[in-house]
Amino acid sequence: QLPVPGSRLCLYEDGTELTESYFRALPPQTELVLLGPGESWRGCASDIERLLAAFCSQQDAVVEAARRLLTDEQAPHRQKLLADLIHNLSENILAEDKEDDKKWFEGLESRFKNKSSYLRHSCQSRMRGYMREVSGFISNVHPAAQDAYRGIIDLMADKLKSVKYNGCYFDRREEEEAARLCTAEGWFSCQGPFDRDDCPCKHSINPYSNRESRILFSTWNLDHIIEKKRAVVPELAEAVKTRDRREVNWEYFYQLLFTLDNLKLVHIACHKKTNHNLSCDKTRIYRKRKQTHEIS
Repeated sequence: QLPVPGSRLCLYEDGTELTESYFRALPPQTELVLLGPGESWRGCASDIERLLAAFCSQQDAVVEAARRLLTDEQAPHRQKLLADLIHNLSENILAEDKEDDKKWFEGLESRFKNKSSYLRHSCQSRMRGYMREVSGFISNVHPAAQDAYRGIIDLMADKLKSVKYNGCYFDRREEEEAARLCTAEGWFSCQGPFDRDDCPCKHSINPYSNRESRILFSTWNLDHIIEKKRAVVPELAEAVKTRDRREVNWEYFYQLLFTLDNLKLVHIACHKKTNHNLSCDKTRIYRKRKQTHEIS
C-alpha cells in the first residue's frame, strides 16, 4: 500500500538503509523496517525513546491503569509484569533524607535519618561479623601461636576502624571512595558467581529507590572468592603457627577478608555455596622483616 517512489527498506537495529545487493547479503531472520516517503527510522533506540517519553509525560496515568489491571486481571504472569512496572515507577532514587521518602524508612530504627546512614550501618555490621569469625577461630590455633594470632587480630581491627568498617562503599556523599562498587545514583550490579566474570541473568538493583528494593538488597551476598572459612582463616592460623621468625603478611589476609580484592557482590541466586577450590597465594603469606643496619 506504499508508493514505490520514496519508500525505503532499513535495518531495524540501527536504521541502515538497504541497497539491493546489501539486502541479498543479509542473514535469514534479519528484522527490517519499511519506510514510506518522509518517514525516518534511527534504529531500536527510537522505540526506547518513545517508551521513555510516554512514561515521563504519563507516569501517573500508567501507574493508575496498571493498578486497575492488577485488580481485574487473573493471569499470574501479567500480574507479575504489572507489579514490577508499578514497583519501578514508584522509585524515589534521588531522595536521601527521611523527610523526603518516609516510606523507605518504614520498619527501621528511628536513629537512621538518611538512606546512606542505614546502608553504611548494614555494610559495617557485615564487616564486624567477618571480624568476629576471625577472632572466634583462635580456639583452633596452636596454643603457642595464640598470642601472635591475637596481635594480628588487633592490627586488623585497628585498620577496619580507621576506614570506618568500609561503610564508605554505601555512602552517596563520598563518591570517589564508593566508585569501585556503585555509581553516585546507587545502582549495584551482580558481579556473577565466583567462577564467572559476569552475571548470566544481568541482576541489578538500586537499594536507594524504594522500600522493597532496600529489603531485597539485604538478601544479596558478598561472596569471598577465596573462601573465608575454608581457606583464608585456616591459612592465617597455619601461617602464624609455622612462621619460624618470619613476619606474617597480615595485610594480605586483611585484603582477602574485608576488601573488594576478594569480595564480589552477588545476587542470592548467583551465590554458590559449593567449595570454590581456591587457595591463598603462598608467595604472599610472609614478608621480609625490615632490617636495621648499625653504622660503625
